[in-house]
Amino acid sequence: MKTHFKESFLENSTETLRAIAHPIRIAIMDLLYKNGQMTVTDIYTKLNIEQAIASHHLRILKNKNVVVVQRDGKNSLYSLAANDFYDIVETLTKVL
Repeated sequence: MKTHFKESFLENSTETLRAIAHPIRIAIMDLLYKNGQMTVTDIYTKLNIEQAIASHHLRILKNKNVVVVQRDGKNSLYSLAANDFYDIVETLTKVL
């Protein structure tokens, strides 16, 4: 493929977009952008989903460095790794 992007960038960006591309994960990103740090309990309660489902989606986002986790005693606090990730969601709301 002829492009000015490095192959590693193309692969990484594609994998990151795949990680984001799910309704629950977009909803999680929206919550984290608006609320800052949240526990998995906060997230699954607000989204009215099961804890295991929230944890599964958070793990996918974490593995692609979209969210980060900070331990606070027994709690794990999730937040966006960079607010710039939310720009992707905002752009989608403008073009769709």
